[in-house]
Amino acid sequence: MNATTVSALSEGPVDVRQAGAGPDAALGAALLALAQQQGLALGVKAADDGRYLMANAALASLLGRPVAEVVGCNDAELLDAGTAALLRAADHTALAQGQALSSEHRFDLRGERREFNVLRVVSGSDGRRLLVCLWQDLAPQRQREAQLRVALDQLEQQQRANDLLRRDLAEHSLRDQATGLNSRAHFDDQMRRELDLSTREHREFALVYMVLDDYSEQAQALGARAHERICEAMGRLLRGNTRAMDASCRLDDRHFAVLLSGVGLATAHSRMEGLRRQCATQIVMLDGVELGFTTSMGVASFPHTAHGHEELVAACTAALAEAQRRGGNTVALAAIRFEQG
Repeated sequence: MNATTVSALSEGPVDVRQAGAGPDAALGAALLALAQQQGLALGVKAADDGRYLMANAALASLLGRPVAEVVGCNDAELLDAGTAALLRAADHTALAQGQALSSEHRFDLRGERREFNVLRVVSGSDGRRLLVCLWQDLAPQRQREAQLRVALDQLEQQQRANDLLRRDLAEHSLRDQATGLNSRAHFDDQMRRELDLSTREHREFALVYMVLDDYSEQAQALGARAHERICEAMGRLLRGNTRAMDASCRLDDRHFAVLLSGVGLATAHSRMEGLRRQCATQIVMLDGVELGFTTSMGVASFPHTAHGHEELVAACTAALAEAQRRGGNTVALAAIRFEQG
């Protein structure tokens, strides 16, 4: 790009076919057209002293000067010393490499922090090298990036909220809301898995059925609210007396069930006897009235009292009936089966 081309560029758009200046004119016209189309700042400096030979209106506006005051000055005369030194160092790097160089600059311009990407292209002929500088203000890009980050953060938060809602809905479908215990369907699934695992690994587990005994006259007088409060207490006691590998369930309005993984009949009886005593001493308060309750429990185990799902349920049901026959507030064991040789 020679001096004639620079002069033509400073006056306005160049018709390359009329300029007849070869590749330099074509490069200059292309850069000017690009700058005008994209709203970029364009300046051409002399390589030896860094003085502007040409500046378009966008660059002059960026520097806060009329075009006439920019041409003939260098960056040290237009900007603060620190900024000018940074720009001159980048100019020297581009000149040393002799090829296009793109770099980002951050500096304060008239009290405002600005960011620019500057493309430097070394050109020139007739023994004089020129440095064409094309400035792109990065503020719009940074704003779009910030908006994108905010949008992505909002999407991520919404995704987490949706995941949490799905988990809550799934959890609600698996649990009884009043007691926090497993639903009947979920409990049955767990028992089938436990039965399959115990069969394959030749280990034992216990099944417990329990029912709330008849309430006291005070509890009956308070009706449904007393029943709800007692069921809540029962749920807390069952959750507190079972391990992570166990499962507890509310079968219906007054019946509950517990699956004790890896536990035999004797251990199950001992644990349920402790739970029975806790129920009998539990105090539930409602409207200033102390409400007590008791439970009847039937305990069966695999494989000692039953060899399959239906047999286990039948044995446990029979044991519960026996506990109720004894007057309630009792833990009854299913009969152990003995195989005949």
